[in-house]
Amino acid sequence: MPDIQTLKERACSKIDAIAQDLVEASHTIHENPELNYEEFIASELLVRLANNHGLSTDRNAYGCETGFVGETGTGSTVCVMSEYDALPAIGHGCGHNIIATAGLGAAIGLSVVANDAGGRLRYLGTPAEEGGGGKLVMARNGALNGVDIAMMVHSADADLTSIDAIALQQLLVEYGGEAAHAAAAPEKGKNALDAAVLGYMAVASLRQHILPTERVHGIFVRGGSKPNIVPHDAATEWYVRSDTMSSLSELKPRVLAALEAGAHACGCSVRHQWDANPYADMVTNNNLAAMYISSAASLGRTVVVPGSNGHRVVGSTDMGNISHLVPSIHPMIASAPPGTAIHTTAFEKASRSPQADQAIIDGAKAMAMTAIDYWTSPEQQSAISAEFARTNASKDVL
Repeated sequence: MPDIQTLKERACSKIDAIAQDLVEASHTIHENPELNYEEFIASELLVRLANNHGLSTDRNAYGCETGFVGETGTGSTVCVMSEYDALPAIGHGCGHNIIATAGLGAAIGLSVVANDAGGRLRYLGTPAEEGGGGKLVMARNGALNGVDIAMMVHSADADLTSIDAIALQQLLVEYGGEAAHAAAAPEKGKNALDAAVLGYMAVASLRQHILPTERVHGIFVRGGSKPNIVPHDAATEWYVRSDTMSSLSELKPRVLAALEAGAHACGCSVRHQWDANPYADMVTNNNLAAMYISSAASLGRTVVVPGSNGHRVVGSTDMGNISHLVPSIHPMIASAPPGTAIHTTAFEKASRSPQADQAIIDGAKAMAMTAIDYWTSPEQQSAISAEFARTNASKDVL
């Protein structure tokens, strides 16, 4: 086997050789934002580039039309993931164009050394992270079978070992009333919008009495057609978040009771539906993260633990579920100026910038070098596996 440094230099040289392709792909994805499970431009582009650069990759993978998989090598399996869906209205305000192409770069770089490093690479394109649970769908269909570790990098305004990812489940609540003329016969109506508003206000009152780390936020998705018609139909959509899947299960019935109270007050019917793909909290494997920190440091990046410098990025991701199934990391890579929050138009603008372009290359190299360290160190493999066993990560996340 070639020495570790030689393997790293070969992988990084390959990433440098395709850097222009990676940046151009990032810009193309940024210019063509696509929502959950509609990422046809992005997935086709990423698959085509992977194939063009020697990593055989196929679309329509593991039950997802816009998912894909590429594999090469033999031995312990490292899974590198790309995300590429966008947000409504603000496009790539989470910088998934950066995540997509950093993952692609790492995969192509690793594909040229996997055999010599004694490892196996699985490159997954995972659609619909923004609420669609693409990783959960793919994992249910076997995407993680045989995988030993998993990794991706996420764009942010700082270099951090992880996102502070908390558990999340989406909720749709629909209210049914009776229509009537709001001026001529309001007494004959039952106002579904009033029921939804009262439910919304009940949740606002509930927020005083939940944990400081818990989050409940919602929007109105239906609320009537004309002011002079008593609304007979209304609906609200919610994100309910808590620290862990366990604490989330305790919060959910409290939120639902508050929302149903509005219907009871207005004499309306109410029905609800919890999304089938709840997101779990992120369990970072610290031994694996330490390897990433060292790799990023060799590129001039100082990666710190969230909160150690007063900075955190809080959110939810289906990578959290993956981290309960195999040892995982989800480091944040600085692709925007400090203080630029994700899911904003400012972050969307920053996601196509020289800083973002550099994050693609550095993220690809840092992941590639981390994978090589893992493949070539039985001691690290044992330490990562032992840590994962100690965390008692739940398998009940799919």
